[in-house]
Amino acid sequence: MLIAATLWLAACTAEEGVSPQAEDSGQSKPSTTVGRPGATYVYECGDQSVFTARIEGEKAWLFLRSGTISLPHVEAASGAKYSDGTTTYWSKGESAMLERPGHPRTECKNNRRMAIWEDAKLRGADFRATGNEPGWYMEISEAYGIVFVANYGSDRYHFEEFETNSDAASRETIFKASKDGRELLVLLAGKRCTDSMSGEKFETTVVVTLNETKLNGCGRALH
Repeated sequence: MLIAATLWLAACTAEEGVSPQAEDSGQSKPSTTVGRPGATYVYECGDQSVFTARIEGEKAWLFLRSGTISLPHVEAASGAKYSDGTTTYWSKGESAMLERPGHPRTECKNNRRMAIWEDAKLRGADFRATGNEPGWYMEISEAYGIVFVANYGSDRYHFEEFETNSDAASRETIFKASKDGRELLVLLAGKRCTDSMSGEKFETTVVVTLNETKLNGCGRALH
């Protein structure tokens, strides 16, 4: 709750409609341990619906607007099929088919950009940021700390502990962490930001400094 509050100070507006709202259906939820195996997809379907699927082992979690359900893996001639006899989710590469009561069978396509952000959220990240030239991304989590991946994925740093300082007047939050002789400073500013390559809009401007290297980017709160 503390980290969510400090990240809120750095945000101008709430994120709208990136992922479907999952209601509590009374089932247990997928785990949120950093680095756990699994895959996340965000599907855009022919009937204009959008849903998230999280695959963990022999089970698929579907985050639908009507609620969250889990489906067991079943045998299929091709692709990966999950069904409880009522709802069926069948994926083949980046495409999928969803069949459920009260709805016609619909064909869906994975939105890889959206899936990256939803995957971070389901793994327990509270905030995610990304930047270019060289490509980098960062996750901040109350559960597992700060993960910073730089140089197009070749360099990875994990800071399990960090300090936080927020200024409500300036809408700025600073995170500080150190490990193995490396000093990390992350500044989140509540100023609108545009990705320099994709043109995507964000509500938070981010500056990451690792020792003497400074990188600029954009980010958003995930919860």
